[in-house]
Amino acid sequence: MYIKFCRWGSEDKKDENSSSKLTVELGEEKAKETKGNERLFRYGCVFLTVLCFIFLLVIVFLSMKLGSGSPPCTVQQCPHFNPKQHEQLCAKGWIYFNKSCFFLSTLRLPWAESQKNCSSGGGSLAVITTQSLQSFLTSKGNLKYWIGLRHVDNSWNWVDHSQLEQSFWGKAPRDGDCAFLSSEDPAETNWDRASCKASTYFICQQQI
Repeated sequence: MYIKFCRWGSEDKKDENSSSKLTVELGEEKAKETKGNERLFRYGCVFLTVLCFIFLLVIVFLSMKLGSGSPPCTVQQCPHFNPKQHEQLCAKGWIYFNKSCFFLSTLRLPWAESQKNCSSGGGSLAVITTQSLQSFLTSKGNLKYWIGLRHVDNSWNWVDHSQLEQSFWGKAPRDGDCAFLSSEDPAETNWDRASCKASTYFICQQQI
């Protein structure tokens, strides 16, 4: 009985040693696994950082490339790029056309007083030197309007002191030294003349 009891004791010690050894091995494996996970996490962070940096460089490159495609410009310099902003350039009640604002009055005055009314706001009676402007103003009104054209010293001159070149006179102009635009008639031939003392509506122009 005693000998048998001693064998059991030695077997228990062996089991304890084996168990301790197994615990140490499991702990070492767990530590290795933890270190491996930490390495993977670090590698993942480094990879994401590099990826974000590359993405940022691509965005900067594309922005510079797109920005260099067309030079920056204001609404005044590039009106065809900013069609919706034209109205913001002109005061309320005024209409925009080709770097100028125009106002078709609802008040009738003689030619000189009409010019004075326009100049008080920083403008003048309209100076029409192109077919496009002539057609535009004709389409916007339905009355007779003084324009900035007057007969002085046997020649027709604009209020900006330039001489008349392109004209849109009707077939049988009346007598008078001041010109008006009749928007009821075709744009090609709707200018007429009248006494400067007569009262009618007028078109003001302000250059931007």
